[in-house]
Amino acid sequence: MLAFSKFRKAAEVSCVFLRIQKSPTYLRRFSLPSEEPPSSDSKFPLRLCILLALKLDTLSTSKYRALVSAVLCTNNWFSLYWEALEYLKKSGVLITSDSVCVLIWACWRVGLIDKAIESFGRMGELGCIPDARAYNAILDIVFQKELFVLGFAVYNLMLKSNCCPNERTYGRLIGGFCRSDDVNGALKMLDEMRQRDLEPSVMTFSAIISGLCRGGRVHEAQRLFNVMKERGHKSNFMSYCVLFNGYCKMGRLDEAVSILQLLERDRLPLNLKEGYSHLIASLFRERRYNEAHSWYGRMFKKGIAPDVVLYTIMIRGLSSEGKIGEAVNMFCEMTQRGLVPDAVCYNEVIKGLCDASLLDRARALQHQISENEGFHNVYTHTILICDMSKRGMVAEAQEIFNQMEKSGCLPSVVTFNALIYGLCKAGKLEEAQLMLYKMEIGRSPSLFFRLTQGSNKVLDGVSLKKKVEQMCEAGQILEAYKFLIQLADSGVAPDIVTYNILIYGLCRASKVDGALKLLMDMQKKDLSPDSFTYGTLIDGLFRVKREEDALKMYYHMLKHGCQPSFEVYKALMTWLSRNRKVSRAFSFYLEFLKNHRGREDNSINALEGYFVRGEVELAIQGLLELDFKFRDFNLAPYTILLIGFCQAKQLDEALIIFSVLNKFNININPPSCVYLIKGLCKKGRLDDAVNIFHYALDKGFVLEPRLYERLFKCLFCSPDKRVYVIHLLRRMESAGYHLNNL
Repeated sequence: MLAFSKFRKAAEVSCVFLRIQKSPTYLRRFSLPSEEPPSSDSKFPLRLCILLALKLDTLSTSKYRALVSAVLCTNNWFSLYWEALEYLKKSGVLITSDSVCVLIWACWRVGLIDKAIESFGRMGELGCIPDARAYNAILDIVFQKELFVLGFAVYNLMLKSNCCPNERTYGRLIGGFCRSDDVNGALKMLDEMRQRDLEPSVMTFSAIISGLCRGGRVHEAQRLFNVMKERGHKSNFMSYCVLFNGYCKMGRLDEAVSILQLLERDRLPLNLKEGYSHLIASLFRERRYNEAHSWYGRMFKKGIAPDVVLYTIMIRGLSSEGKIGEAVNMFCEMTQRGLVPDAVCYNEVIKGLCDASLLDRARALQHQISENEGFHNVYTHTILICDMSKRGMVAEAQEIFNQMEKSGCLPSVVTFNALIYGLCKAGKLEEAQLMLYKMEIGRSPSLFFRLTQGSNKVLDGVSLKKKVEQMCEAGQILEAYKFLIQLADSGVAPDIVTYNILIYGLCRASKVDGALKLLMDMQKKDLSPDSFTYGTLIDGLFRVKREEDALKMYYHMLKHGCQPSFEVYKALMTWLSRNRKVSRAFSFYLEFLKNHRGREDNSINALEGYFVRGEVELAIQGLLELDFKFRDFNLAPYTILLIGFCQAKQLDEALIIFSVLNKFNININPPSCVYLIKGLCKKGRLDDAVNIFHYALDKGFVLEPRLYERLFKCLFCSPDKRVYVIHLLRRMESAGYHLNNL
């Protein structure tokens, strides 16, 4: 009786069961093979319902699948349902993919993720081949958990099983690629959709547009937005917002405002969250403070009251202006309006106080909010650790870090990076490296040891991807899921910033071999070195007089497709100039210029020709004209070349650079004057040395006593130059020099 009452309850919910109630003849038309009499089989009603649903093809519609799924969740019939499917399989009933999908969705709804994935992996036991709907269900689960490696492995398995992906499959994959910051993978999926004659939805287009914007590829995002409209897709509020936010993040605010005008044209009202908040935040970020305040006032005129998010943006913006007093007043205004600050808002106030060197007030506010568990926030501690590390208060930073761990607040990669930076700055390199290992080991040292030392070790993203794909192809999808969950929970993964901080610290301490070892470790973990990594290593290798290895590192950088920044070229130029290879330093700078779009190679090659032939004046003059033409003049390369010539004892060339810069009304900096005066004194060219000293006095430079004492000594040693000393002393006194010791 109890079993049949459950059957009746299910019948009231499910349309399948309603059909049974309305047409009892179905009971006579469809027989269920069974060795036991129906009355003695407690699972008979559920088996009968599944059988009828399969025979009537009812589970192929989403409405009925949802109803049956709800019945399973309500009655906790998951195991019973699976047993019923197994019984029907033994009885010769064909089990469809839809019947298993019902179970997968039901398990997912109640949070039984392992059970859902296990059901998918065991479909073969029922002789059931997964269709696109089943694969989509699993992709939903793994992408929601952000297990992108597993999701893409499941997709590869889908293709190998000759199961055709549908539009929903590609929608999930494209979303997964974009969320994992692989927008090129998403674009490939889009091309594959076109090859299969599948039309992407507005949501799919919006996902890729968002991914392109996050990667700074706003032009491509705009083109795709236009393609979407050309294909007849009506732009909705979300697609506009994605593009609008992309322009805001790139600081291209004029284009962002034009998107707002399109919104108004299409009668899509600008709201607080997606409109004003993003625009005002971007204006503050670009230091366009007056415009930010103007938009804030315009919002009030339209009767839109700010929420906690916008108040937080205003507090952050005011703090960035240095107006911490106004920021605190706005915080008080928010609370007076009855709005309750969240952890993010408190953190902005704390950060503002730290930036204003009001660390005691920041600590007091942190203690105040830590009493409320709702505001127990890792970012709060990280702000304080960052500030203390910058100020050299490493012991205090470590104390807060230890308090975090004791209270169960797990440090983020930013927290670790801040503390590692502080330790490196304090010269505590061994402690900094131990902190790196602590990041990786996390809460599961045995797992870390197994992964790095065992026979099935996983050292980088490539081998991890391969291992997960092999597990999926072997039908071990649940095991792959558990493996990734365990791996993700094993610790905080160091990022490129972590390694750059440590590499910089080791290079500064002349421990370049340790830095190179870290580079190899980083690459094994599938982290690509960036321009800062290479620049630091190049500088470090030069520092320990390994010029050949430094140049090899530069060419290795180019070979692996990493575009050198100006800082890399600056390091190369500085060290080559110090090593009296000024011509090669100049060639590297010209190579940097060739990578700038718009500069003609012929013009740059001509400059190099001048330099090689010793026509330094023409080379420097041409270089300056090129810089002014493109409006990106930088004094640093000229200073490096001038000082380099001084170090190479080529003072005529150094004076030519000085003269050309002066002719173009460019202020030469104090270090250049110092090197020139030293070199000229050493060569006995005192007239030139006095001229440079006069220039330094005219510009208001305060030169060290050792330098002018050396100049005076040389002048006294030359009888016909002693008169210069009187004139120089008068000029120095009027310039504010204290000459009591002379």
